[in-house]
Amino acid sequence: MRQDTDTTARSGQAAPGNEGIGRNRPAPPLTYVRFDERPLRRIPQLFIGLALYGFSMAVMVRAALGLSPWSVLNEGLEKHTSLSFGTLTAVVGVSVLLLWIPLRQRPTFGTAANIVVIAFSSDLGLTLIPEGLALPERVGLLLAGIFANALSVAVYVGARFGPGPRDGLMTGASALTGRSLRVVRTFIEVSVLAIGWLLGGGVGLGTVLYALAVGPVTQFFLPRFAYTSPHVTGSRPSS
Repeated sequence: MRQDTDTTARSGQAAPGNEGIGRNRPAPPLTYVRFDERPLRRIPQLFIGLALYGFSMAVMVRAALGLSPWSVLNEGLEKHTSLSFGTLTAVVGVSVLLLWIPLRQRPTFGTAANIVVIAFSSDLGLTLIPEGLALPERVGLLLAGIFANALSVAVYVGARFGPGPRDGLMTGASALTGRSLRVVRTFIEVSVLAIGWLLGGGVGLGTVLYALAVGPVTQFFLPRFAYTSPHVTGSRPSS
């Protein structure tokens, strides 16, 4: 979120949305954990979280009251192409991966799953949820979508399979520039939001509510879903 919001940290760096947890309690471990460590426990959590994330994006689109920054970009691009919202989510994700090259980021299983599952589940949600709903229904969709989105981030990030494309861009740029993750994330998401808005993507009250609510809600749920590895610091993807 972020789109699509992808939110996992590497090299011991806090994940986006996880800053500040330690003010009240120790932050849960979110560094990458090897694929072969308890996969039957972690893979279902990853896929459930990603599916919920994509579906929550569709819920916010149907609310038509404002989207998260990366969804604004996807919706703006949709107005200028024949591709579906979910397909554009995947296209943008793959394009962002190209920016990983100079940042020396390496994709993981979680990175690939992020692209595929979110694209599919967001298009499925748009198929199932009707357009043109009344305002009270749209407000309900917006609130439910924001909550589900924040919860889904905690679920899939907690599985610790590595960052999605957008989160890897944020953490990699932060490491390269020495700027804080909060500053880098803000710069990237404001830039993405501006481009999406210029393309015709939906910016509104939902955009503001998303920015205010998704972080705190994610922080609340992260400790409840973070997988605890027997290794203290986790492992890095093999080079």
